[in-house]
Amino acid sequence: MGQLLSFTDKGIFCEQGDFYIDPWRPVKNAIITHGHSDHSRLGHTNYLTHTDSTPILKHRLGTISVEGIKYRESFFKNGVKVSLHPAGHILGSAQVRVEHKGEVWVASGDYKTGPDPVAEAFEPVKCHTFITECTFGLPVFRWPAEKSVIEEVESWWRSNIQQNKVSLLCAYALGKAQRVLSLIDPTIGPIYVHGAVHSINAIHRDGGFLEEDFPYLSNSIDKESLRDALIVAPPSAAGSTWANKLKPLSVAMASGWMLLRGSKRRRNVDRGFILSDHADWDGLNAAIKETGAENIICTHGYTDQYAEWLRYIGYNAYTEKTLFEGESIDENVAKE
Repeated sequence: MGQLLSFTDKGIFCEQGDFYIDPWRPVKNAIITHGHSDHSRLGHTNYLTHTDSTPILKHRLGTISVEGIKYRESFFKNGVKVSLHPAGHILGSAQVRVEHKGEVWVASGDYKTGPDPVAEAFEPVKCHTFITECTFGLPVFRWPAEKSVIEEVESWWRSNIQQNKVSLLCAYALGKAQRVLSLIDPTIGPIYVHGAVHSINAIHRDGGFLEEDFPYLSNSIDKESLRDALIVAPPSAAGSTWANKLKPLSVAMASGWMLLRGSKRRRNVDRGFILSDHADWDGLNAAIKETGAENIICTHGYTDQYAEWLRYIGYNAYTEKTLFEGESIDENVAKE
């Protein structure tokens, strides 16, 4: 079977359709799976993405030529049939289905098979070849139930209130922050957000995906207003001068990497909560099985280990290099 999609120095390329998927260097035609910065970059002539991602791309990239389409809405590009399908990663995240002369490939982008109040659930798409992320492609990565994790966050917050500490929860400004804010009990105390989170929240509210308008923490808010408060901020806030002004406080991180021993120390936080916007080991395996694909291409993450596992259980699996980061174990900046 031919290479309907190939990996080039600019990104994932469909030669017949003359377009790229999540290119990392400037191209004429770019199909973007979602709004995180490692997948949506500045410099392309034409952008196409899911409707819910268009305001995110405009917010992040400024004045660009971008077209939005709905999930499962197909179009033809030089005889290639293209459609977007829910990836469950963040708002507007999509898998890209590409079909030509009966051959079907799907590029997953980043995806999550677990629940999320602000992202449409992952939808398996039948194909011959599946390009999958494997950020957490090791058996050790198995996520606890979302409800139990949120209960842990709420218990930590209540404990900090009793100790007269501010609660600072670090989570990606785009995606994870809105997920947490949609699930947390707002009656425990006041909730504030970092300015980077606030601007992304506005996009979610405008689209009807977030109900409350959580105030952002500006310089004009005095310390007394922060009594009993939970503040949601990007990962870059941990250990920052901005955060130090909030003391006394307890700092926590929401990330899949919190499952690993030593991750809290590495990120300079007091608590870690295992909450990821990527599929875990079981999610990856289930998603791949449901595609019915025989050929699996593994990108960003534990690619070599996961491809070896897939070959062991009977798939034609191999790896390809990309500039996608997944959920980096060294999160030093907010992913927006």
